[in-house]
Order: sequence, then C-alpha cells, then structure tokens
Amino acid sequence: MIGLAALAARADSFSLPATNSISRVVVVNDPNALFYYQPDGGVVQKMVNRGITSLAGMADVSAAWQSLFSTNDVIGIKVFSASGEICGTRPAVVRAVVLGLLDAGIPSRHIVIWDKDSGDLQAAGYFELGKQLGVRVASGNLAGYDPTNFYLPDSPVIGILHYGDLEFGQKGKDIGKKSYVNMLVSREFTKIISIAPLMNNNDVGAYGHLYNVAIGSVDNTYRFEEDAGRLATAVPEIYAMQSVGDKVVLNITDALLGQYEGGPAGLLQYSDILDQLWFSRDPVALDTLAVNKLRSERMSHDAAEFDFHTDLYTNAALLELGFNDPSKISVENVR
Repeated sequence: MIGLAALAARADSFSLPATNSISRVVVVNDPNALFYYQPDGGVVQKMVNRGITSLAGMADVSAAWQSLFSTNDVIGIKVFSASGEICGTRPAVVRAVVLGLLDAGIPSRHIVIWDKDSGDLQAAGYFELGKQLGVRVASGNLAGYDPTNFYLPDSPVIGILHYGDLEFGQKGKDIGKKSYVNMLVSREFTKIISIAPLMNNNDVGAYGHLYNVAIGSVDNTYRFEEDAGRLATAVPEIYAMQSVGDKVVLNITDALLGQYEGGPAGLLQYSDILDQLWFSRDPVALDTLAVNKLRSERMSHDAAEFDFHTDLYTNAALLELGFNDPSKISVENVR
C-alpha cells in the first residue's frame, strides 16, 4: 500500500501564494477499526481521541477539543449521508466526535449533526443517533434558505430550480441565478466540523471536504453538478464565502473504507478497507490526498481511469483555502 506521504509527493503541484505555512495532516491507523465492514465504536473513539490530541499537540482530549471550541459556540457537524451509513460518513465516527465535544463541556443543545437532505440523514441513521446522544439533527433544506446571503457567479448560469430551493416557483429574468446559503450555516452555526468519506467523484476526483461543505450549504446546485467545469469553479468560490468556509475549523476524512469507484452510491465491491481517520485544519490538503489515494486504489485494482477536473483544487489553492502543494503538506502517521 502506498503511504500518504508518497501520494502527496506524487500529487499535481500548483502555484500557491508565497507563504511559510505548512498544512498538517494527522493520519490515525488501527487495523481493528472495522469488522466485516462495521466500525468498532470503542476503537473508533480511541482513534478520534488520538487524532484530535495529535493535531492540537495536547495530551488531554478535552483540552484539545477546547482549543478549537468554546461552550458558547454552536457547532454544526457536516456529514455526507447520501451514500448511507456503511459507505458515507459513518455514524460511529460522528458519535465519537460528539462524545468528545460533550466531555469537553460543550452543551448538547449547541451540537447539531446536519446535511442537506433529511431523507438521507434518516436513511443513514442520524436521527436515531441524535436521539441516543441528546443532540439535534437538522436538514439544510428544511431549515430554509437566507434571502440575504447568496452566491452569485461572475457568469451566472440559470438553473432548473427544484422544490426546496428558495426561488422555486418564482418568475423573473434573474430567478435561478443565485444559490442561497441555508439558515443553519448563515445564521445559527458559529463553527463547523466537516466529516467526509473517502469516496470517488467522477467529475472532481473525490466527495471531499470542499464539496461536502460547499454543495451542502446552498440551494440551486444542480446547475453546477451537471457540468464538471462549473462545479470546479463553484465549489471553491462557495466555500470561500465568509458565511461558509470561514466557519470550518476541523476536517476529518473518514477513511475507514476507501471507495475508488461508483460514488456517491455505496458500493463495497469497489472499496478497500483502510482502517484510517485523517485530521487537518486544511480541507484542500485532505482532498488532495484523497484524490491521489483513490487514484492509487484504482491502479492497484486495474480499474478504469477517468479524467476529472483538478481545476477545483487549483482554484481552491488560488483562493488561499489551503494547500495542494506536496512540499507544504506534512503527513504524520500515528497508531
């Protein structure tokens, strides 16, 4: 198996603004994390604890969480639930994060597990998990969209609006040009944790943190998702909005499994057991590593290669959302 540091060294390099900063990625490994594709909750909890303490450089788990969050913060935990509980963001990882926050003194009413669609959240088991943990589970669609907070591309493309979009059913020459931020993100959350699975996306390489947060935060997204070039531009620009990406303080890649083909449908026959969780403050670094890890998996299985838009990561780097330059990504493996 090719290590992540080697994958980073092989990653496509783009010009970045001159800086001395380095993005740290902590990779926690435990060969006992999965048993017949099902996570061991106790092992996953230890992995999350080790990941957050290593990233924060602290020995105490609660102190590590407290270095990122205060008791006054309202924390939205963004999951990718469209692929279900086995192949999407796994509830066991979210449970471990929530328990860490609760142990650190964050009030349960200040913790919200969220995604765009309530049906996906239900199918993936998140409403049941929220009930067990005493925290809220919320859908961006059902929360509604903020008419004062929106993304308007430089070259607007009018989308076909769907039920739930703010302007659905309205008429006018400018209707459909904007994507509005949901009320959870724009008005309620003060900080966000993104937990994204390691899963391929044929258009942009991976359903990573940039995609997870950006597309999950706004409406009228079908106009981007139907065109890979538009998606590669829209995702980093939406993420760069002050009301969206500025609130993300922690990214965790759920790499217990790596699905190299078939996303967003969950297909175990195209998945490798990796038994890893990746932690970073930098979403671009994690997504860059994810794209190259999935490419490595496809090669090892002699699976068909496909062309996808790495422009998304070029644009994200140019917007200073993070690094995809391998010389600026430090990968630390811990067990």
